Amino acid sequence: MKIIAVIPARYESSRFQGKPLAEICGKLMIERVYLQAKQVKEFDEVYVATDDDRIMSACQERNIPCIMTSTSHRTGTDRIGEVAEKIPADLYVNIQGDEPLIEPSTIRTAILPFLENPNTDIQVTNLMTEIKEPVDLINFTVPKVLTAKDGRGIFLTRAAAPFPKGNIDVKYYKQVCVYGFTPQALKFYCDYGKQYGKAKLESVEDIEILRFIENGYRVQYIEVDSETIAVDTPNDLKRVIEFVQTNGLQ
Repeated sequence: MKIIAVIPARYESSRFQGKPLAEICGKLMIERVYLQAKQVKEFDEVYVATDDDRIMSACQERNIPCIMTSTSHRTGTDRIGEVAEKIPADLYVNIQGDEPLIEPSTIRTAILPFLENPNTDIQVTNLMTEIKEPVDLINFTVPKVLTAKDGRGIFLTRAAAPFPKGNIDVKYYKQVCVYGFTPQALKFYCDYGKQYGKAKLESVEDIEILRFIENGYRVQYIEVDSETIAVDTPNDLKRVIEFVQTNGLQ
């Protein structure tokens, strides 16, 4: 099985422009994500996919394989779809470029269903972790995950959900932005976007994975114990820097 990891990275961001090139204790954020992904032994290749010359140059300076993609992509998954057209593989793993604390073991979890059962009918995987910081529950930049008992994704929302009306003993989960896609699922996502744009709820919540759920695809969620912090704002970056310094990470 050939497995390709792709880290989509764009310079323009409404909440934090240029965040892939933000420095975190001597390393760029995109560099930290790449170095973590490289430690997953099952990956045949790891690429950064961007549409920006500044990110391309930074990657080249650090010997990070980088593919220039179109500026017209609406989502990071569309960007990975373009990479898939250029580099055939059996499985594509999307690792968000704003997850600098993502652990290699956590990344690997997204591909386990495919490794353990090559004949699985699962076409999309995504990760989730229990919310332990109250600020994450009310932070609209953090997507919350709702699943069935078997881990099948039901909905993702930026609101604090589910509401504990009848039971206050509720665990809340946030999305960890690592996805596994079969080529067929990735092609569906990109073809749908070209024909219809974003799906209804995907457009409302601005959460890419909802396109699959809305269209009947089973998105298998896997719980991980991860200290990851997604960087959506400069304040998130401060939290990451403090974490790196406090824990003595390189």
